[in-house]
Amino acid sequence: MTYRAWEVALGAVVMAAAVVFVVFALRATGTVLSDTQGYALHASFRSAEGVRPGTEVRLAGVKIGTVTELSLNPQDFRAQLTIAVSRGIELPADSTIQVASEGILGGTFVEILPGGELENLQPGDTFQDTQSAVSLITLLLRAFTGSDASEEPAP
Repeated sequence: MTYRAWEVALGAVVMAAAVVFVVFALRATGTVLSDTQGYALHASFRSAEGVRPGTEVRLAGVKIGTVTELSLNPQDFRAQLTIAVSRGIELPADSTIQVASEGILGGTFVEILPGGELENLQPGDTFQDTQSAVSLITLLLRAFTGSDASEEPAP
């Protein structure tokens, strides 16, 4: 079976488009294909709503890592988060980690607020101070009713 030159050229164009699409998809999702992504730190949240593996971790608005794992602790029903922080970034041991939003319709990211302690977090350490995601529905209920949706009604 012989192929015409235009068939081979068309196949090459399709393959090039597929490669471009894969590269774009990997960059858009923050996926890293190598193991040199940094060192791991852990955090426990009451709610990690909107966070998934690949979510950006930022410090002062600059991406310094990504979320690598998200699971539920069956003992205390808290979200367990593992992040990979870029090598060379040293975080004080009293730093705070929080789930933040870019706005009402914006995406979710994890933000680190550095502390002032001289000792730094080491690979595998756990953040002691965490702030969970704030639910938009809860905020709206508080604004319109003056109460929290999680409060129990008085008997």
